[in-house]
Formats: sequence, C-alpha cells, structure tokens
Amino acid sequence: MKFFSSNTGNFKSVLKKYFSFKNETASLEPLAGFLEAIKKADFTDVLNFFKQNQHFADNFRYYLYRVFSERPFNLSLTEASILSENAFFPELKKRILNKVLPPVENENTVWYLIDNVSFRPKQDLEYFHNLPENEVDEMMQILGISDFIQSPKVKNELIFSMNILSWRVTGMALEVEVVRMAPEYRNFDNPFLALQNELESLREEFEDDSAIQLHSKDSRYKQIKIYLQQCQDFVGIAFKNSSKYGISGKINQSLLKIRQQTKRISDILNLLVIDNERDIIVKSKQLIFNILKYKSSKNNISDLFNDSTRLLSHLITNHTAETGTHYITSNRYQYVKMFYKASGGGIIVGALCVLKMLYGFMPGSDFFHAFLYSLNYAMGFVMIYLMGYTLATKQPAMTAATMTKVLSEQEKSNSNYTEFADLVSKLFRSQFIAFVGNVLLAFPVAVAIIYGLDVFFSQNLAVERSDKLLRDLDPFKSKAILHACIAGFYLFISGIISGNIGNNSVFFQIPQRIAKNQSVKRLFGDRFAQSLSRYYAKNWPGIISNFWFGVFLGATAPIGLFFGLDLDIRHITFAAGNFALGLYGKDFTIDSYTFWISLITVFLIGFFNFLVSFSLSMFLAFRSRKMNFGEVREIYRAIFKYFLRHPLKFFLPIRSNFDSKVTAMVRSKSPIKPEGQ
Repeated sequence: MKFFSSNTGNFKSVLKKYFSFKNETASLEPLAGFLEAIKKADFTDVLNFFKQNQHFADNFRYYLYRVFSERPFNLSLTEASILSENAFFPELKKRILNKVLPPVENENTVWYLIDNVSFRPKQDLEYFHNLPENEVDEMMQILGISDFIQSPKVKNELIFSMNILSWRVTGMALEVEVVRMAPEYRNFDNPFLALQNELESLREEFEDDSAIQLHSKDSRYKQIKIYLQQCQDFVGIAFKNSSKYGISGKINQSLLKIRQQTKRISDILNLLVIDNERDIIVKSKQLIFNILKYKSSKNNISDLFNDSTRLLSHLITNHTAETGTHYITSNRYQYVKMFYKASGGGIIVGALCVLKMLYGFMPGSDFFHAFLYSLNYAMGFVMIYLMGYTLATKQPAMTAATMTKVLSEQEKSNSNYTEFADLVSKLFRSQFIAFVGNVLLAFPVAVAIIYGLDVFFSQNLAVERSDKLLRDLDPFKSKAILHACIAGFYLFISGIISGNIGNNSVFFQIPQRIAKNQSVKRLFGDRFAQSLSRYYAKNWPGIISNFWFGVFLGATAPIGLFFGLDLDIRHITFAAGNFALGLYGKDFTIDSYTFWISLITVFLIGFFNFLVSFSLSMFLAFRSRKMNFGEVREIYRAIFKYFLRHPLKFFLPIRSNFDSKVTAMVRSKSPIKPEGQ
C-alpha cells in the first residue's frame, strides 16, 4: 500500500508541475512524464483526480490540443508496420539499422511524437487495452477527445492516407510480373484501379463537404469494401498460383505489401463508418490504439521473417513434396524395390569410402583436400541420383514435405491423425529398409575394393587409417553423434536447395525456354530440345541438390581443421564403409567392445541423420502450413500411440486399412494453398 500511495502521489506531482496552469509549451516532456506516472498509479485514482479537479483537466486538454493540432498522423497509418522495401534483405537491413540507430524523423508529426513519448509502444498499448473500457471512455470525455474522429482535420488525414495507400498498391499490382501471377484477372476490370477511382471520388466529395459521413449501409462504403475484397482475392490467387508458376523473392514481397496495404485501407475505412452515437467514441479510441499498434511493430524482425519466409517455405516444401512421393513404400513390391535401389546406392558409397581414404594420402593443403573430398562426395551422390539408386538419409528432407501436404488436405480429427500416423509408419519402414540396403552393400563393397587394392599393390592401405576409422565410431572417444547431427543438417539444407531450384525453374520457365530455344532446335532438332527440356525439369533440382550435399560433406572436416575446430560429418552409409575399412586394416582382429560399439554407432549415426534432417524438414513444412503447437503435439501423440499398437508396421510392409486412401493422397499432385495466404 505504501508503494501504491507513493506512485499515486507521483502522478499528482507531475500534474501540478506541468498542468496547474495553461501550459503554452510544445515540449513533449510533460506528456512523457504524465504517461510514465499514470502507468505506475491506479488509473481509477487518476480519473477521480481529474473529475475532482476540473482546472487540471482543462489545462491538460489545452496542452494536448497544442501538441497534436499541428501534427499530421498519416505517416503512422501509411508507413508503420508495412514493408518499405521490395526485397527481404534490404528490408531486414533497414529494420536492424532502425533498431540500432533510430532514424531522424520530422518533429512535426505524430510519428515523431510517439517515438519520443513512448519508449515501449507495445507495452503501452497492452496497458491501455487492459484498462476498464468504461474508465478509458470517461477519461477521453474529460479530456475532450471522445469525438475527435468527427473532426474534419482527422477525416481529411484518414481519407488522404487511404488515397496514398491506394496509389502505392495500384502501382505494384500493375507490374508485369505481379499481373502474371493471377492470369484469372486478365478478363476482368482491374479492382485496384477501381478502388483508386472510388477513393479519389470520396476525397473530392469530402473537399466539397467536410461534414460527409459514412455509415454501414452507404453505397460508397459497400462499393469500396467490394473492391478491397477483390484486391485481397487477387493476392490470394497469386499466392495460390505460386505452386504452378513459381515465385521470386521480389514478387513475394510485393504481394505481401499489397496485402498489408489493402488491409490497412480497410482498417482506416472502418474508422470512418459511424452508425450511432456510441460508434463515435469507439472509433476515436480505435484510431489511437491502431496507431500505437502499427508503431509497436514497425521494426519487428520476427514478423518480417514470418511473413517473408512462410510462402517461400511452402514453395520449397511443395516442390520437394512431389519428389518425396517416390520415397514412401506402400506395399511389399515397393518395399523390396526400395531395398534394391538402396543396395545400388550402398555399392557406390562403398567405393567412395575407399576413394576418400586414398585422397587422404595425397599431399596438399587443407583446402586441396576439401576440394578432393567434395568432388568425391558430389560425384558419387549425383551418380546415385542419376542411376535411380537411393541414399537412405536423402529421404527425410523430401518426405517430410509430402507428409504435411497430406496432413493439410485432411480434416483435423483423431481419426485423420491416425491415418497420418499410418503414413509415418510407411515412411519409417521405407527409411529402415533403405538403411539396411545401404549398409549391407557398403560394407562388403568397401572390403572387396580394399582387398583388391591390397592384392594389386601387395600392401594393406587401410592399416595406417584403421585406428582413426574405428575411434571415430566410438561415441565416447569422438564426437560421432554431433557429427551425425551436422550431416543431418546438411541433408535438410540439400532439401531446401532442391525445392528452391525447382521453384526458380518453374518461375523463370527454364524448361519452356529450352524447349523453344531456336539455337538448340536449329543445331540438334526439335525432338532433342523437347527431351532436354523434360530432362532438365525432372533432374536438374536433384543434380544441384546432390552436388551441394557432396560439397558440404567433403569440405566440413578440412575447413574445420584449418580453423582449429573439431568439425566433421558422419553418415550411416559412409560409417558402414569406414567400419569395413577399419576392420580390414586390423585384419578383422579387434576386441569385442570395439566391434560392438562400432556396429551400434553405425546405426546411431543413421538415427541422428534421420532425426535431425526429418525434424528440421517437418518444422519447415509445418510452418509453411501454419500449424500451431497444439496440432503438432496431437500429431506426435497419435504417432506414438500407433507405434505402441502396431510396432511391426514401422519395420515390415504389413497392410493396413488406410493403404488405398493414404496412397491416393500421397500420389496426388494438386497444389496446396498455404494457410493464411
């Protein structure tokens, strides 16, 4: 109580200091001091003080009028919390700079006033929202601001702000690349031009009659709302078509800005609609709250990331989703086929293990070895991809997107979560048999090749490296688990690259350009151009993705060594090949601890490869569909329950009641609209 009374006295002392007389100053210090004081006091006491001391209320009202009367607030409506750049990184750079070094603003604006009076607009807004509504209304009436929404000056600012936003949004919406995203609107009147004309007419009417008043049944209001909805529909269709036409970062930002600005026009328009006396004070209060809300998030970096990357993450997962359908086995035939494809991948990886060991004997710098190792991995992974074989851990980054694609097509219910859990069991057993195929072939192939080299050169080349190879497979003597997680992260990144390349290929129409390229057709013929176009569309994202995955794996250890960091990668298939080389170097005579810990670690490495890459990919895919934490928790709970009931389905191709339905959903190639777009 002592603290309470001292705070209450504090706001009284501020009022007596600044408002016991008619304050003629334009300084913001009295307002800042008053706001800081009332936040520490009981608002009811502040209200009662004004009611009991009318001259303080009159003097404070006089001061507020002097401070606000000559300050336009259109910047707070047209700039705050709206993207100002047409690309993500310039916008990010600008927001970071504004946080570190706030920009110099025009001192004669409400924008400047809020920046210098409220150091925490978000907390201040929350404070005012938590106050009793009737007390806030009464305070506004005492201070004479309960009807300022009716002021001709305020109306003029609102209408002017809507026109500014309309001019900007029309300019962006008429850009060629933006129009291309929504061809459905080519045969209709442009809603942005119609909106601009309607708002311009409203401005002209206001100039003729400043007492103009809108109400909810007003034909002008209804017409503007229709055009605003059509503009929002345009943006929604453009975002939906991004799965079909691809999208660039610039177009993504432009569409986001169009959506933000049309939403802002709608917010401002609603403030002008007065249907009854109660609406006057409600809209006056709403304008104040809106300005504080917009200002509180003007430099918000997390909002920028969320808005700017959600669509791109959807596009990436949408393109990888189509690839991911080939990695989920639904029956015994597909299960066996996955084993054979993984076995082919294991054969190539077994050879790559030996090649990497041989490259290690070559003299050269760390960066020279990084080049050799990267070339080795990249060459092998691209070969695996082009030959139609499978590298087990490449699956999760692709299949996670497919799974959320299926989930987003379902209704949210326990039965559908069970269907999704059944799909997870199919993925897990597909991953399991791919692990088995990779490991079972990588081990003997590595042994066979090193044995052949031993016979040819009459020298066991693995002897010198055997101790290190086996030590790297002991999680207690090395960072094998950490290095497996690093490899899992690279697997996730390679999935991102594949989706991004696929999106860019569609957006820039590369396959069509190849098919219609006159030089190619003249030199090689039309049939060759068509074949090259199809080959590019089908294989180029996978080739680039596998190439960079190889570069990441090959360069990590040498670059880490150069910087003195214990960085490396561990991949289950390479771990199996290295285990074989380590055993051969020791003539297959090692103690039981080394054997069993190495064998177990091989599969632990595979588990963490899978866990990290799949978790990150699922996070990206869930985020692109705007799934909340509660939904995700229910999904994982359903998966766990399904595993307890049907554990063998996670390892063997046992039929389930959901096979036909889930398979149809997985194979569907219909584009999915990202949530909220």
